[in-house]
Amino acid sequence: MLKFESARLRHDDRFEIGPITLETASGSTTAIVGPSGCGKSTLLRLAAGLLLPDAGSVSIAGQVLAAGNVLAQRRRLGYVLQEGGLFPHLTARGNVTLMARYLGWKPATIDARLAELIDLTRLAPELLEVFPGSLSGGERQRVSLARALMLDPALLLLDEPLGALDPIVRHDLQRELKELFGRLGKTVLVVTHDVAEAGYLAQNLVLMHEGRIAQTGTLAELVAAPADEFVARFVGAQRQIAEVLEETA
Repeated sequence: MLKFESARLRHDDRFEIGPITLETASGSTTAIVGPSGCGKSTLLRLAAGLLLPDAGSVSIAGQVLAAGNVLAQRRRLGYVLQEGGLFPHLTARGNVTLMARYLGWKPATIDARLAELIDLTRLAPELLEVFPGSLSGGERQRVSLARALMLDPALLLLDEPLGALDPIVRHDLQRELKELFGRLGKTVLVVTHDVAEAGYLAQNLVLMHEGRIAQTGTLAELVAAPADEFVARFVGAQRQIAEVLEETA
């Protein structure tokens, strides 16, 4: 569904992404992990066609993203930005249905799809007429996810979708996202800095370091057989509650 083939991008004068060679299986969930500034979000923007590589290629369902087709290709994917990225002057309903209205969908079709999405994302119907500024962080993420799914995309991209949420809301939404991915059967690429979250949500992890892929595999594979010292340090760096209790006892 999504393929990077020796893709490179000069991010600025000091940092380059790539070469990236990566292929995701149709219907699978892949998590991009790594420290801040390693290129995770830039890789997602390449997948969305918001950036085009300086060399190599990025393709969706066999079609290489290029200036001439990128707008049409974007309609085949849903994109959830960090902290939702909702338009503040539109209600939740206006945000979710924006692209469908732009494409000229009939009102009855929009309403039917909206009803499906309310059920899928567990968004309370009464929140549809509320503006983003009056929604909680978890509610904004549900609206953003519903917006990304409105056109029933084949590919779903999520950039740190749970990063700004408190632990309880984040825990609940992790479970709901995992269930949703299983129900929809879509190809998903999710960016997170949380290795445990990545291992919970995704079948395959892609660990990035300084603009390149350091290692791919399941969480168990990265823990058991790290490719180098960086991988070992990164996957072992997050403290768990049991570890903290032991160290502070």
